[in-house]
Formats: sequence, C-alpha cells, structure tokens
Amino acid sequence: MKTFSAKASEVERKWLVIDAEDVILGRLASVIATRLRGKHKPIFTPHVDCGDHVVVVNAEKVKLTGNKWDDDKFYWHTGYPGGIKSRSKGQILSGRHPERVIQKAVERMIPRGPLGRDVLRKLRVYAGPEHPHEAQTPEILDIASMNPKNKR
Repeated sequence: MKTFSAKASEVERKWLVIDAEDVILGRLASVIATRLRGKHKPIFTPHVDCGDHVVVVNAEKVKLTGNKWDDDKFYWHTGYPGGIKSRSKGQILSGRHPERVIQKAVERMIPRGPLGRDVLRKLRVYAGPEHPHEAQTPEILDIASMNPKNKR
C-alpha cells in the first residue's frame, strides 16, 4: 500500500461559521486551529494547507475561566528603551478590537513559518453577529454542543 500525499489542487475547502458566544476561549481556539490546519480530514498532509475557511462571529462574547480576565496579559515592545507594554485579556475584550483575543489564541496554536501564515489567512473573526461572507454559503459549526464543558 502506498502512502497518500495530497496536493494543493486536490484539497476541497469548506466555509464554516462558528458562534463564539459563551464558549470558553481555549476550547474554541483549539477547534478552530484544527479546522484551519485540516487535521480533521482523512487526506491531511503535514506540508500542504488542507484546512477550511473559518468565520468566527460574536468574538466579544467569548468566556474566560478563572482569573484570566484580569491576570492573563499580552505583552509587546514599542522598540524604545523601557517600552514594554501590556494589556489584560479583559481590557482587550472590552476595548475596540475584541476579536484580537481569538486571533492571538489561534495564532499561537498554528505552526510558525510560511505554511502557518497561509493557514491564518483563512481565519476571519468579527466582534458582532454579522459577517460579509454569506455568498460563500458557510456551514454552521456548533462548538458549544460538542462537549458540555465548552460552554459557560
């Protein structure tokens, strides 16, 4: 028997819509990362982008467990001496761009490098319930009903 290796032209991509309302962030991000990478498909090939397009809505209503709302921080550096800055996940979720929390969580579950950057281009996150991808006729993926622990 020969090992099957998918080519980029053989991959069939679907569009998925995920509602993040009341879903725990880490569980949501791991499901999204798996779907983006294509690991749920039987034709998965590690060096080929086999994943689906994922649209996440209601990103501002995602839930965090424990004290992560205040204690978990994102750090960045401005490039100037003493220029390290931080912001907690709660501040980001209640700020102007709450979708960045989900983007960063998924980004850190995807391999780094050219393939990872290609995979992340298929992720679209929106803070509210509306998205402009109705023309692609996306399927709904209900993560909250997959496991009772996924929803708070």
